[in-house]
Amino acid sequence: MSEAQARAPGMLTRIAYGIGGAAGGVKNNGFDYVLLLFYSQVLGLPGLWVGAAIWIALLVDAVSDPIVGYWSDNLRSKMGRRHPFLYAAMVPVAIAYFFVWNPPSGLEGTNLFFWLLTVTIIVRVGYTLFEVPSLSLAAELSQDYDARTSLMSFRYFFAWVGGLSVQIILFLFLLQPTENDVQGFFYLPGWHAYGLLGASIIFICIGITAAGTHHRIPHLQSPPPQRSLTLGKIFSEIWETLSNKSFRALFLASLFGFLATGISATLNQYINGFFWNFTSDQIGLLTFAIYISAIMALILAPLAGRIWGKKKAAIIIGLMAFTLAPAPVFARQFGLLPPNGTPELFYIILFVTVFDVALIIAYQMLAAAMITDIVEESELSTGRRSEGTFFAGITFVRKLAQGIGVVTASLILAVATLQPGIRPADASEEAVRSLGWGYAGTLLTVWMLMLLCISFYRISRADHERNLQALNARNGS
Repeated sequence: MSEAQARAPGMLTRIAYGIGGAAGGVKNNGFDYVLLLFYSQVLGLPGLWVGAAIWIALLVDAVSDPIVGYWSDNLRSKMGRRHPFLYAAMVPVAIAYFFVWNPPSGLEGTNLFFWLLTVTIIVRVGYTLFEVPSLSLAAELSQDYDARTSLMSFRYFFAWVGGLSVQIILFLFLLQPTENDVQGFFYLPGWHAYGLLGASIIFICIGITAAGTHHRIPHLQSPPPQRSLTLGKIFSEIWETLSNKSFRALFLASLFGFLATGISATLNQYINGFFWNFTSDQIGLLTFAIYISAIMALILAPLAGRIWGKKKAAIIIGLMAFTLAPAPVFARQFGLLPPNGTPELFYIILFVTVFDVALIIAYQMLAAAMITDIVEESELSTGRRSEGTFFAGITFVRKLAQGIGVVTASLILAVATLQPGIRPADASEEAVRSLGWGYAGTLLTVWMLMLLCISFYRISRADHERNLQALNARNGS
């Protein structure tokens, strides 16, 4: 291990690395929170069709994750293993994301379905070229236990800030409410401008991460020695790498966690618009307040990791977050909250959301940092650095689980009989109550399963230090 690898990266490098998260925040915010709303409620494509297109695109994209991960672990180039992928992703992702929100006028039915399917596949596969190698950099920029938590904290901070910013601009400035469209959901020029803004941010943020970490290339890990590779050998190495017990615990935890994310994100605007009957201004202000959550999490996650260690901190914070999140919905179902349309209700939801989202973001930061510490344990047993393979495994399961989450959310909407094109004011009380039960009950169950799985992760701070010492001794450092 070189001195540069042992030394924690400077603040500018951490910020540059973290800004790349904003590209994913913008993409994920659009796809997870408003894509179903835009294509189903606004453009009139049946919700199950939209869910099917999203899920098929996720399945196609998921196949690319292990390919890109293994490829970036073994790539030999003048720019190292990761950076060629970062630079290659910039243009295609940005262009395709623009066209997601700017479909040709007049498309409907089957033609609109295939347009949605095609552009989402291009965005997702193109973004994988950036996401997997850039996430892998966290384990290479530093081998320090706490520095890795800091890197992942910056990554998730900017991801949330980037996603929040475009969503706030969408609801407060781009969508124009009318008397018959209080939320402004049906104002098409606003959605078109949203696509241009998002595409521009994605292009710039990927470029900043690639250029801002470029100077570290000479100090990053080298690929394994050249060897004769067959398809069987490649699959054997991937399987050997992913057989790590701590990785299996995180893999299953991620499966349930991202399933919950897919459900929550897809139904978020339905809960705000249909369940709480918030206006577009209230939704924008509620979203704006989550900036506070992101700042709180940026402080909380590294602090909790230093005090308790990553695993214990993730479990403690996760238990607090995931019991608090569905509490307001359950309270409403039992008549324990003020009526819709009252200022008191909005302030209660605002207060709960700020603290709950801070805990959720902190949990995500810690869980992501836990992946980086598996790298050295795996290297001791396999002799290979496999950051890309590990992160590809997590992004692979995220896409599968979120796709299932989107379909599950679509089923919840179908059971609640919320038809495409219906406006919040026209939804029946029975439909809204069914939406609430499906949303809160499903999330609470899935989140608890996630925390159960993460309890089987076994790498502590002391284990990480022993792994580094063993590697240094074996390598003669």
